[in-house]
Order: sequence, then structure tokens, then C-alpha cells
Amino acid sequence: MLQVSNVEVVYSEVILVLKNISVAVADKGIVAVLGANGAGKSTLLKAISGLLITENGEVTEGSIMWDGTRIEKMTPEERVKLGIAQIMEGRMVFTHLTVEENLEVGHYVQRNKTPMKNDIEKVYGYFPRLREMRRSIAGYLSGGEQQMLVIGRGLMSSPRLFLLDEPSMGLAPIVVEEIFRIVTRMQQDRGMAILLVEQNAYAALSIADHGFVMENGKIVLDAPSTQLLDNPDVKEFYVGIGDRGERK
Repeated sequence: MLQVSNVEVVYSEVILVLKNISVAVADKGIVAVLGANGAGKSTLLKAISGLLITENGEVTEGSIMWDGTRIEKMTPEERVKLGIAQIMEGRMVFTHLTVEENLEVGHYVQRNKTPMKNDIEKVYGYFPRLREMRRSIAGYLSGGEQQMLVIGRGLMSSPRLFLLDEPSMGLAPIVVEEIFRIVTRMQQDRGMAILLVEQNAYAALSIADHGFVMENGKIVLDAPSTQLLDNPDVKEFYVGIGDRGERK
């Protein structure tokens, strides 16, 4: 479904951030991208969604194919209409709107134009807590509730590809577990593909089919997720487990 081939990304016409990146996401597949801060993971997602333009960045080499069509020159709006939705790092809710108003905003760009009320009810089915908070101002929600809200708002656009950027950041482990469980359920119910950027390697690889490891703007390793979980380097540097199974 998605094929990123030999892509380079430059910011402000001089700063080379991504170098010959190639990533593939199959139809209805889940792919995880791992790496430390500054590895270029978020830049990769923005190259796919078109949001580089907001940061004076651009794809200068390579191609991004979506369902057989090159999209690297398309606007973010055009890519959303094709079924690509990015959930930004940092839980970017519309803080002055209510929970339900945030969800309504996500519906306006939907391709299928299904009834808004029905889609909101589906989001509440995945996130019952949002139903309880539907009239609350989004800026006053907890971090976990805001993360649920931005995922739900993205779901309102009826995407075929979900780009998830660090959904576990700053959240308690029990909340992270709940969110990843719901994301997996959403993917199975709706048949979406997911490209997941995460520093929590164990959580990401536990739901992914395939994984890529990025360092300094390059892909340095890719393999099925089960193989990456058994890789000693991935275990040590991204899961925190040494060769003899000790916690590091």
C-alpha cells in the first residue's frame, strides 16, 4: 500500500535529515519504526503525510508511492482525502473545544461522508472514557484522555493508513497498555494499515508485523517484529535487556 523509496529530506534547504530511507507498509499491516530521539522518525511520518511544509522541509530525492500513485508533491489535504491520517506527537487537541467538538472537526475531511453521529458513537465504543467527557473542554483532560481523543479524532476521517507518532510518550504504563490494545482492536475491526513510531520498542513490536530501526536519519535494521525482539542489540538498546536476560 505504501512504498517509501530512497527518500531524502532537507530542512531549510541545507539540513539533511533523512538519507536514502526506504520503508514499506502492506495493506492492513502494522509496521513499527524504532529509534532514539533525533533519529528522524517523526520526519519520516511528516514526509508521508505532507506536513514537512509546515517546518520548511521537503523531500528532495526518492519517491513516496501510495496505492500506486506518487504523493510526495501533494498537499497534506490531498493526502488526507486519499486516506492518510497522522496522529501528531504531543497530543495536539484543540484545547478550547469540547471532546465531541474535537471529534466533529475530524469528520469534515472524511472521504466516505458517513453520518457524523454514527462515527462518533464508534469512537466512543473504542474509548468509553471519551463518552463520559464528551462535554468537557479538551484542554483539561489528562494526558491519557487527550491521547485517546487525538486517536479518535484521526479515526473520524475514516483513514486507510494511520501514522501514529509516539502514542506512549509521557503516559503511565497501564495507560500505554490500554491504548495499544485499543489501537490493535481498531486495526482489526477497520482493516487499516498502521505505521507506528515509538521509543517503547517492546510495546510497538508486540503489535507490529514488521519493524525498522533508525539511527541518524538512516534505516540500519529491518526484520519481522519477532526477529527484532530476539535481536540482542535491539534488546539491549531499545528494550533494556542484556545478553543474559538482566534488566539494564
